[in-house]
Amino acid sequence: MAGDDNLKVLNALDVAKTQWYHFTAIIIAGMGFFTDAYDLFCISLVTKMLGRIYYHVDGSPKPGSLPPNVSAAVNGVALCGTLAGQLFFGWLGDKLGRKKVYGATLMLMCICSIASGLSFGRDAKTVMATLCFFRFWLGFGIGGDYPLSATIMSEYANKKTRGAFIAAVFAMQGFGILAGGIFAMIMSAVFQAKFKTPAYEVDPIGSTPPQADYLWRIILMVGALPALLTFYWRLKMPETARYTALVAKDAKQAAADMSKVLNMDIEVEQQKVAQIAQKKGSYGLFTKEFFSRHGLHLLGTTSTWFLLDIAFYSQNLFQKDIFSAIGWIPPAKTMNSIHEVFTIARAQTLIALCSTVPGYWVTVALIDVIGRFAIQIIGFFFMTVFMFALAFPYNHWTKPDNRIGFVVMYSLTFFFANFGPNATTFVVPAEIFPARLRSTCHGISAAAGKLGAIIGAFAFLYLAQNQDPAKAEAGYPAGIGVKNSLIVLGVINLLGLLFTFLVPESNGKSLEEMSGENDDLTEEASCNKTDQ
Repeated sequence: MAGDDNLKVLNALDVAKTQWYHFTAIIIAGMGFFTDAYDLFCISLVTKMLGRIYYHVDGSPKPGSLPPNVSAAVNGVALCGTLAGQLFFGWLGDKLGRKKVYGATLMLMCICSIASGLSFGRDAKTVMATLCFFRFWLGFGIGGDYPLSATIMSEYANKKTRGAFIAAVFAMQGFGILAGGIFAMIMSAVFQAKFKTPAYEVDPIGSTPPQADYLWRIILMVGALPALLTFYWRLKMPETARYTALVAKDAKQAAADMSKVLNMDIEVEQQKVAQIAQKKGSYGLFTKEFFSRHGLHLLGTTSTWFLLDIAFYSQNLFQKDIFSAIGWIPPAKTMNSIHEVFTIARAQTLIALCSTVPGYWVTVALIDVIGRFAIQIIGFFFMTVFMFALAFPYNHWTKPDNRIGFVVMYSLTFFFANFGPNATTFVVPAEIFPARLRSTCHGISAAAGKLGAIIGAFAFLYLAQNQDPAKAEAGYPAGIGVKNSLIVLGVINLLGLLFTFLVPESNGKSLEEMSGENDDLTEEASCNKTDQ
């Protein structure tokens, strides 16, 4: 629809030139995602150390490791919390407003991030129980950041560069993962220099000094710092004009807030807001009208995010085998507990530097050029191709001479996940639903993704086990093997490509055009003219 049908305050946002407040919003929202990624991924850096500290077995030829059920809980409880938080805070963001809820999610993340490192007690059961408790609530706060950050950024941005701005917020995840790896490397190097420690095979007890119990706690707790730095600015951000005008129905406040942000006078259109409110109050989430207008869109955003995260999170399962094969991570018994943290962090940092971060920022550069749909199709297509290319000749890739090729292919699947659906599935749900349901629908889409992540991280942990029970990892039943698991993942990526066709292209269009809210206003105006 024509821009004239929209409120002047929303038109002003749509056509505004890129200016300082855009970058401020990216930094404020992006630091939340920086923290999210740091907190979610740093646990993988210290789980080996937790096993050595709390599950050491005297006389064992290998260092202690977390039992499968404990490992699943420690690694997965934050994902479960994230899923719950996405649904709850997504709904709350539409009920109370984006700004009111935004500060609460950040504070919850900060408190629980610090508390994760203060896990109480000395015995394994108590430490793991309290760690899991605080990581669930940490995940709950992280979950709220997904719909709120995406919605706030989409409602502040202009039409021309909206995709890049939302994608830039999400891309801060890459820097969060990178920062987690770098900080863990620095701290483990400091501890290694300060506390000279022998390898496990030399001295099983001495390879894990008492000070190691501080290292993992420091790594987890530092995740609170970046979020705390932006907490004040989150509280100072005005509510988005789209929420204030279209949901709270306060045209005067919306115009006043955006006049300050844009440094221009904006006309108050209370009568027009009243017309919009009268028409738009007619349908909610669980209505026939919503499903006729947006049902397929919601199916498209939930299914693609769900399928992507199954593939994306399951890829992490193969990292330890790949890192070991190329010599990035030596056998555990040849290292002490502190050096093991260093080598795992170095491997994660290299993957982030070479494929994760570049993929995110290529998306930022191109999303408003070639569009969301094209990037998502390209991403799913090449993820499918590379997954099948790894799967069918899997025995070929396992030979020592071919391991470099395997790493290259594996890195490319990560690159095309990030220059592809991992970014676009976050962007699109913030653009295509009505303002009063935008945060809720984004939260539902994101929660579907986290459900896929839980399946990817844990179902495939069992599926990827060797088909021979004798060769499966300790504590796990026989599975279908890595080759067959990769084939299943290739099929999942192909399904993601097909479901992408349910998602509309939002490039260059206003949020009201995409959601149909301009249509509602035009119909109302037409009816008024007819009555006259």
